[in-house]
Amino acid sequence: MFEKLKIKWNVNTTQLVLILCTFALGGSTCGYLGRKVLRYFSIDNDVVFVFAYVIVITLLWPICVLLISIPLGQFTFFYRYLKKVKQKIFG
Repeated sequence: MFEKLKIKWNVNTTQLVLILCTFALGGSTCGYLGRKVLRYFSIDNDVVFVFAYVIVITLLWPICVLLISIPLGQFTFFYRYLKKVKQKIFG
């Protein structure tokens, strides 16, 4: 599986580890910040909370991943990655 990712993304082993760490740290940071943001609004309805959480996470995730990628030296990879994702979503 990791070899396929290395080939698909055209990266070496060290870069792959840093990319996977960026995904993990960015996702965890995003979830943490998303909960903090929603606590600020004190949403009591579970359905509204889940809907708002999905929206907040969708907006925060790219920012978190880009910010985490800077100190790990993977900004260029994630900038291009997010550009491709945006292109696939919005055509």
